[in-house]
Amino acid sequence: MSDARKGSKEGSLEAPTRHPLNWRETSFYDEDELYKELERVYDICHGCRRCVSLCQSFPTLFDLVDESDTMEVDGVAKTDYWKVVEHCYLCDLCYMTKCPYVPPHEWNVDFPHLMLRAKAVQFKKGKTKHRDKILTSTDAVGKLASIPVVVQTVNTVNRNKLGRKILGTVLGVHPDAILPSYHSNTLRKRIGKHESTVSNVTETQSTKGQVAIFGTCYGNYNEPHLGEDLLAVFEHNGIAITLVQKEQCCGMPKLELGDLDSVEQAKNANIPVLAALVDQGWDIVAPVPSCVLMFKQELPLMFPDDPDVKKVQRAIFDPFEYLMLRHKENKLNTSFKNPLGKVAYHVACHQRVQNIGMKTRDVLALVPGTEIDAIERCSGHDGTYAVKSEYHAISMKICRPVVSRVQKAEADYYGSDCPMAGHQIENGLDNGKHPQHPLSLLRKAYGI
Repeated sequence: MSDARKGSKEGSLEAPTRHPLNWRETSFYDEDELYKELERVYDICHGCRRCVSLCQSFPTLFDLVDESDTMEVDGVAKTDYWKVVEHCYLCDLCYMTKCPYVPPHEWNVDFPHLMLRAKAVQFKKGKTKHRDKILTSTDAVGKLASIPVVVQTVNTVNRNKLGRKILGTVLGVHPDAILPSYHSNTLRKRIGKHESTVSNVTETQSTKGQVAIFGTCYGNYNEPHLGEDLLAVFEHNGIAITLVQKEQCCGMPKLELGDLDSVEQAKNANIPVLAALVDQGWDIVAPVPSCVLMFKQELPLMFPDDPDVKKVQRAIFDPFEYLMLRHKENKLNTSFKNPLGKVAYHVACHQRVQNIGMKTRDVLALVPGTEIDAIERCSGHDGTYAVKSEYHAISMKICRPVVSRVQKAEADYYGSDCPMAGHQIENGLDNGKHPQHPLSLLRKAYGI
C-alpha cells in the first residue's frame, strides 16, 4: 500500500464539506506540487475504484495503472496524468455522490477541484486549444451568431453536412454532434421589457414571491422559449417576474476550461447586478442548472470572503426548487388542465449536486394522469465535451444507458432540466422525437 492510502480506509459517515479553492495562491500553479497531489489522489482512486461508471476520467486512470509495469500509480508516466484530466468536465458527482474520502475524511480528496487546478495550470501555460477558447466564449459567439442574416447562415451551416465537415476540419467539432440553434429574437428581446401582471405578491418563509430571471447565455441566444415558459409558469402561480437588467455568461464554461481570470471577470459583471436585485427584495431563478450551480457553489468557493457572492448564493434557486418551496406553504397552483402521461425525466448532474432532491420530478408528479420515470445517469454532454471531435464518441457511450432507459420507458415525453443533456439524449435516440424541457411540460399541464 502506498503512503497515500495509509491511515483510515473507512469512508467518512459525515456530510461532505468543501474547502474554498485557493486559486490565488502561487502554489496553486506550481506544476511539481500539482504532480505530487495528482499522484496522491490517483493512488487513492486506484485503491477504491467506486467511480468507474461516472465518466471517462476514471476508466482512463485505471487502464493506465493496470497497463503499467508496476500495476500501481507509480508505474504511470507523469505525462499520462493529463489523459485523466482532459476527460473531467467537473460534474462534481464523484465528490457529492460516490467518494467516501472527501473532507472531513483525513485523506481530503476533492477530485473535481484537483482536475480544475490541473486545467488552470494548463491554461496558464498556454496549452489550451484555441478551439476550446472559442467554444467557451458563449457571449461572444451568441452575440455574433444571433445577428439577423448571420443567424440564418450559422444555423444552415450547423445543419448542413458540408458545413459540419468544414467545422470539423477548422474547429474540431464532431459532425454528428447536435449543435444548438441561434435566435435573433433573443429572450432579452422577447421579455426584456416585460411588466409583470401579478399585483398581489405573496411572500412565504422561504421565498419572496417575486423573481428576477437570470436568462443565461444559452437561454438568451439558443432556447429563449425556456425563459418564456418559466415566466408563464411563475406568473400563473402568482409570482411577479422581471428579467435581470443585464448579464454575462455565468462563467461555468470558462471554469471548466481552467480560465479562472475570466470567471472572475464574469463574476464582477454579474454579482453587483444580482446583489442589488436581492437588496430590492427579488429572488433569483435561472432555467439552466449549471448556471444556478455556478452561483450556489463555484463562485462562493472561489470568492469565500465576498459578501455579495454569499448574498446571491442564498437568493438563487432552481425553478422547480422554488416551486416546491411554494407548494410546501400551499402557494402552488395545482389546477392542472392536461395530463402528461408518462415522462422519461433525466436528472441533470449539475442539478443533482445542488443537494435539493428531485424537485422537478416532485412537481411534475402533482399533475394528475402523469407518471415520472426519473433517470439518474450522466448524459455525457457537459456543454462542450460532447461536441468535440476527440470526445464525441465517448460522450455518446456515457449517454447510452440513459438512451436505453428512455427507449424502454416508451414515454409520451422525455427531457432534462439541462437542455443540452436533452439534445444529447435526442442524438442517441435518433428517432426524430425532440426532448421537452420540464418547464415546457409544466406549462403544457397548466394549459397556458
